Amino acid sequence: MTKRTNEVTFAGNPLTILGDKVKVGDKAPDFTALKTDLSPVKLSDFAGKVVVIAVFPSVDTPVCAMQLGKFNHEAASFSKDVQLLTISADLPFALGRFCGDKGIENAVTASDHKDLDFGTKYGFVIEELRLLSRGTIIVDKSGKIAYAEYVSEITNEPNYDKALEVVKSLA
Repeated sequence: MTKRTNEVTFAGNPLTILGDKVKVGDKAPDFTALKTDLSPVKLSDFAGKVVVIAVFPSVDTPVCAMQLGKFNHEAASFSKDVQLLTISADLPFALGRFCGDKGIENAVTASDHKDLDFGTKYGFVIEELRLLSRGTIIVDKSGKIAYAEYVSEITNEPNYDKALEVVKSLA
């Protein structure tokens, strides 16, 4: 497996990221994660839709909570042809608690904790922490990567404006 260094930091400290980055134009790899009820969710479940994948380390941190809240808020205005999928390596129970407490209703929330299938295929696994790094992936209706952002400093938020621009252009 590919190990990438000097691309991502946490509070200025370098991390090792596992897996290859996906690139715009690539066919989006299918993956399996777990919903908060422990049922499987796959990218292929949303075939024919634009899928916004919001990736973050843990909902129990302020920046991750802001990211999930912002995308949830924006998703309320998405057309029915757009699906928000949020994913982290948090346990499904923690994600369910957080979403219930914060009123996150416009996203399918998934845990990559069990197999790190998403994180490995999309190049988001932080080797030192067994968490996912931060970013945004947008898959178009034909199943190709339309946007890929890998945030270089985990304590920073993703570029919401750019991601939402892409969503609007595809929906």
